[in-house]
Amino acid sequence: MSVNKVILVGNLGRDPEVRYLPSGQTVAKFTLATSDSYNDRSGARQERTEWHNIVVWGKQAELCGQYLKKGRQVYVEGRISNQQYEAKDGSGKRYRTEIIAQRVQFLGGRAGAGAGGGMDEPIELGAGEGGGAPMDDEDIPF
Repeated sequence: MSVNKVILVGNLGRDPEVRYLPSGQTVAKFTLATSDSYNDRSGARQERTEWHNIVVWGKQAELCGQYLKKGRQVYVEGRISNQQYEAKDGSGKRYRTEIIAQRVQFLGGRAGAGAGGGMDEPIELGAGEGGGAPMDDEDIPF
């Protein structure tokens, strides 16, 4: 048995980029920042930010493009995918790690955003159909 599952809660680093493939399939891509803090050897508080490349497909992608903006906090559940490609300058292979989102939940509005047209309420997007049961605090494993 093997498991490839990722759960992230973070803030969008940029507005989602939405594209429509010739097949009619919708795909949205955005970056998500997660942060943690720790004390270094001298005892000084340090903060480290990790950036994640998120890919969302189908109806979820359309909704992400419609409602998500830079700075918005979201919950993403998905799987890790590593892509390999040739560098444009011909210098060799490059690698990109992406999170293929299977579930996206829009969390509270961006700090300082004010009245966001009701966007301070969590919006749940389940895999495949853009809907699903609301997530409880008990569903988050931390």
